Amino acid sequence: MSSKTSNEKSDGSFKRQDSSFRNFIKKGGKFAPERDRYHLYVSYACPWATRALIMRKLKGLEDIIPFSAVSPRMGTNGWPFRRDEDEESIFPAADPDPLYHSAHVKDLYFRADREYSGRFTVPILWDKKLHTIVNNESSEIIRIFNEGFNELLPKEKAGLDFYPEELRGAIDEVNGWVYTQINNGVYRTGFATTQEAYEKAVNEVFDGLDKVEKILEKSEYLVGDKLTEADLRLWVTIVRFDPVYVGHFKCNFRTIRAGYPAINGWLKKLYWNNDAFKSSTRFDHIKTHYYWSHPHINPTRIVPLGPVLDIEPL
Repeated sequence: MSSKTSNEKSDGSFKRQDSSFRNFIKKGGKFAPERDRYHLYVSYACPWATRALIMRKLKGLEDIIPFSAVSPRMGTNGWPFRRDEDEESIFPAADPDPLYHSAHVKDLYFRADREYSGRFTVPILWDKKLHTIVNNESSEIIRIFNEGFNELLPKEKAGLDFYPEELRGAIDEVNGWVYTQINNGVYRTGFATTQEAYEKAVNEVFDGLDKVEKILEKSEYLVGDKLTEADLRLWVTIVRFDPVYVGHFKCNFRTIRAGYPAINGWLKKLYWNNDAFKSSTRFDHIKTHYYWSHPHINPTRIVPLGPVLDIEPL
């Protein structure tokens, strides 16, 4: 998620900019798999960053790649790290930058490239040896985590594959329309600045959710009847849907809990039965970030208390 406003097209629709650092971790390469060489910077509020946190936990990388979480109160300088002298940055489970004591995520980008002119996004996979960004594209970071550190992992974790060869075509296909219609669709809806752009985007969001519902009525997971990265990529949007996207982004045809029983069941099972999903989710960060950090949408910065509960029990 970016701390710069992404491009708005002339028709009032929202266009997300591409990520800038796109390196991979490979044995024998510039960025080789090593224990405690890399650091992950995330926001609990950001769905893209949470993808990386979940995969990190699923693959058992906690002792290999430490992480730091920024404050959810993103202001004019972007994502802030917790600093005692900055009251707005102080928030439960928000961390200081342990490497460089940076004030904001943008400081890391300028440390990596003094001439950097792109977006200041999280997640960031940082190389502590070369003092630079390896990758800031969440869809690639989760694949790095899926296989890039297997030689350092015990056999049972190395053997977990959330992008298996035999399912890659089907996973890529699902990822494609889920991203367009749902993951990015909620942003195209919420950040639309014309009625026409909004209506086009919101209809695509719910067309996508209808398609997911039909899949999950017949299968426990999205692809191959097993947990894959396709589930992870969709889940981070769905868990934010009722607390944020229904109200803040005007995605209010239906809620997940009342309108999509199969999706709601899949959401709850992953949250309550798999700690990688539950421990990576903080509803206080999620709601505070969206309602506080988008004053052009919510100028009062009032953070709603509902829904009650944040997520329903099984």
